[in-house]
Amino acid sequence: MKKLTATLIATALISTSALASDVQWFAGAGAGWQQDSIKGDAHKDSDDVTWQLRGGAILNDHHRFAGTYGYKEDKFNVRGDSVKQEQHLFLASYDYLFPVGNSGKFNLFAGLSAGVADNKIAGDSQSDFVWGGQVGAEYRLTQNWSTELGYRYLDQDYENSGKSIGQNFSLDDTQQLYLSIDYRF
Repeated sequence: MKKLTATLIATALISTSALASDVQWFAGAGAGWQQDSIKGDAHKDSDDVTWQLRGGAILNDHHRFAGTYGYKEDKFNVRGDSVKQEQHLFLASYDYLFPVGNSGKFNLFAGLSAGVADNKIAGDSQSDFVWGGQVGAEYRLTQNWSTELGYRYLDQDYENSGKSIGQNFSLDDTQQLYLSIDYRF
């Protein structure tokens, strides 16, 4: 029993150290266009620029884990009233990277995201669980720098009563098209 336990522990340590040697950490920033489907009294989509900060790890050149913070602000009119929407997104993501060619410079990716969206519409704020997925392409510019073009869809269930202006709103989903640049260290 002691030999089996020692063998399992040694195997786990060797596997962990081998995996750790293949980890590439990254940090980056991006910008894009975001559209939110708003229903209720608005019957309007809210769309504007989104800003993102992100960081994470790439394992074995195929598995990427990331944390992303995103921000968007928009104003639109509903029955003559100016309505402001502000959104903060906090996402955890996993992507599988599909290498294209043998150079190691170009990857396609697909993955899943989940997290929290803090939405403020017409003065009423609510935090809700969001989830969805993303696809895109990544190009490695140099050993340390890469850029990415991606599309992300997030399902949301935000509902508020719009008490400040007496109107009801719900936010059903968010779609993003973004471009980012990352530094690997």
